[in-house]
Order: sequence, then structure tokens, then C-alpha cells
Amino acid sequence: MMNSTDTICAISTPAGVGGIAVLRLSGTDAKQLAEASLQSASGRAVRLADHKATFAHLHTNEGFLDEVVATLFAAPHSYTGETVVELSCHGSLYVQQRMLQHFIGRGARLAEPGEFTLRAFLNRRLDLSQAEAVADLIDARSQSAHRLAVSQMRGGYAQELESLRKRLIDLAALLELELDFSDEEVEFANRKALRQTTDELRTRVAQLVGTFQSGNALKHGVPVAIVGRPNVGKSTLLNALLHEERAIVSDQAGTTRDTVEELFTIDGIQFRLIDTAGIRHTENSVEQAGIERSRKAAEQAMVVLYVVEENDDASAVTQAIEDMKATLSLDDKRLMVVRNKCDRQTTSTAAESMLGPWPVVSLSAKYGTGLDDLRKQMVAAATQGIGQQDVLLTNARHYEALNHVLEALGEVLQGMEVDLPSDLLVVDIRDALYHLGTITGKVTPDDILSTIFSRFCIGK
Repeated sequence: MMNSTDTICAISTPAGVGGIAVLRLSGTDAKQLAEASLQSASGRAVRLADHKATFAHLHTNEGFLDEVVATLFAAPHSYTGETVVELSCHGSLYVQQRMLQHFIGRGARLAEPGEFTLRAFLNRRLDLSQAEAVADLIDARSQSAHRLAVSQMRGGYAQELESLRKRLIDLAALLELELDFSDEEVEFANRKALRQTTDELRTRVAQLVGTFQSGNALKHGVPVAIVGRPNVGKSTLLNALLHEERAIVSDQAGTTRDTVEELFTIDGIQFRLIDTAGIRHTENSVEQAGIERSRKAAEQAMVVLYVVEENDDASAVTQAIEDMKATLSLDDKRLMVVRNKCDRQTTSTAAESMLGPWPVVSLSAKYGTGLDDLRKQMVAAATQGIGQQDVLLTNARHYEALNHVLEALGEVLQGMEVDLPSDLLVVDIRDALYHLGTITGKVTPDDILSTIFSRFCIGK
């Protein structure tokens, strides 16, 4: 564990040359170290005032280095809960490194990755789930990822978990109270009410666990696989959605031999678009490998665009999809039929909106007709069932912990079915509390902290 009594420093802006850079100091000596290095333009000593920005000249042992703006955040009203000074200087790489060397030479220590946020957690400015949300906010590349990170950082998710935790504590307290009065055979926890409460808690935890696929996809990009037989226009569709010639387009079947993956955004939601090799029977070993990768991409995708040609027979398309589903674990809700090349349509019949259980979009990837409708359908598929929920599970560590909570609560319910004594029921409730506590930081093994904060950049 890092020494939390040191005064630490780091450059908190991205590496490289820019208009300005920010050096951050945090710790007991932060104000003293900063003031000892600052002078006014006329050479007088500078005294920093809390939550005020002060223009000054920064001097090192070698003399004047740069003009800076120093901002003091006195403890405990700072990001870390300690006294923090932020020094904004010009973005010269030399100036940044010389400032850093200067303060390290005066007794500060270079911060380790995530150490500022770790101190915020240790000083109870954030719980562990909120601290992890800071990293997610820094990494957010879309409006949906930003919204989820902000919600978690502001405590909506933590409040949900704390509510669950308090109800579990109440259950454990009632059962343990019975143990204290076991000789009198007093029942403080009505078993019917206890079973109902436990079942409600398990249902809510299961709902949270059930949001992980959607939450994780919105955070990292919704995976969308474009599949179908060769030469139906899959690569043309990829290029049309990306507005660039990313994939090779050819009349020759089997041109795409590997998956091509690109990120793009629709209505604030980031999608990971995956163009795949055409699915067909072939003796070519290289193409076979590409087709196998196509199948894996479709199996792992949250949305599958099955591309056919506009004039393809509906029954043949239905059979092809059913054949594909027979070899893959595909849910009908993830599938969407894209009838491409509507510009070549030979019949005047109205386009169907559904083909069996699957929505249908007719378009021309070559000319761009119908692409807006496809984009709307993709957004609807990505957000299906979640609406505008603020509490979505996005973190794999939390997902694992909540699955342990589910398992423990299931043991409690099974125990009540066979009339287990209170002391055995309490063991499972305490197990659920332990795993819930690892999410918020009520339980903080050092290995968990090290893993979490090693993901952060130095300076945050």
C-alpha cells in the first residue's frame, strides 16, 4: 500500500505539448511547498487563499522558470480530502518536467497511478464504486458511456447498493438477536416476512446483474456483427455507415477473409461495427477460418445484422437464418434482417417490416437509401429494455461480486425452505454482505485496491 502521509505531485494533464499543463500537489506540505516556490511579479512572497486562483512567478534553484496560476484547495474541501495545490503553467515539456523535478527535490514524491483518487477514497470523499467511475469518466468516448460514468460517480449506483446493504444488515441483526435469546425460544424474525424480504432483495440483485450486458456494451461500444452469404453487400454497408472506404468491396465472392472492426457513434451511443466473411460452404482453408471467425463474432455480438438482397425469397432467408441459429447461440431479439440493394428491386410489393420474429430494414448501401432507418433500429436494439435507467451494471468486478450475492441469497432461501436454524442462515447473509462490501469499499482487501487503482493514469 502506498504511504498516504507523503505529499505527492504529478502532471495531471495529458503527456505532450499543449497550451497549458497542470501540476498537482496533494498532502500536508502542499501549500508550504507551493508558496516557497512562488513570487509576485515584483518579487514579493505569495500567500495562497483557499479556492482562489493566484497569478505568480515560479522560481527554482536556478531562478525564474515560468508564469503560473496557482489554485489552493484547503483540506478537507478538495478532491483528495487533503490540501491540494494546482499549478497551471505553459505546456512546454521542459517546463513541466523541470517543475516536477523541482518539487520532488523539495520533498514531494511522484504520485503513483491513481494515487490522488485512492486518497479521495481513503479520506471518504468517494466510495470504491465512485472511484472506479472516475476512471470510466476519463475513458468515456460516447454520450452513453459518459452518462453512465457520471451517474455512478455522483453516487446513484452507490445509493442503490447501500440500500441493499442496509436491508441485509437488518436481516442479519434480527436473526442474530434470536440467537441471543435462543434459550427463551423467541422468534424475532417472522419466517414468512424474512422469506419475502430475501426474495425481494434477490430479485433486485438479479435485475442489476441482468443489466450488465447492456451496461457493458454502452460503456465499451455495442458490438454489431454484419453477417450473411458472400456478395450481398456487407462490406459496402460497413463503408456506408462509417462514411469511409474501410473495407474492400469487390464483385468476387469471398473477398473478406477476416473480421474488420471499427467504432462509430449514433445518437450518443458508440457501436463496434464488425464486418465478417460471407458464410457459405467452401473448401478453401483460409476462407473457412474467416467464416469461423464470422460465426464467433455473431455469437458474441449484441446486435446481428443479417444482410440479404432485396429480391431474395423470404422463405429461403428464413431457412438460412434458422440454419445459422442452429449452430450458434443466437437470441431472436438480437437479429435484424437487412434487405440490401433495394435499388435493384424487381417487384412493386410493399417492403415488409417483419420477417418472422425479426425486424426488416430495406436499404441501398451503395446509394445510402434507408440508412437512417437502419441507424434508428440499431439504437432501439441497443437500448431495448433499459430505457433511461441510471443504475446499470458496467463493471466486470461488480458483476462477479453481485453474482456471489445472488448465490448467497439463494442459499438463504433454500435454507429457509428446509427450516435451517438462524445461525446457519446468518452465515449466508454475512457472505452476501461481504461481497456487496467489496464493491463499495466497505471491505477493502489490498489486492483489490491495487488492481483498481493501477488502471488510472498518473496524476489522477
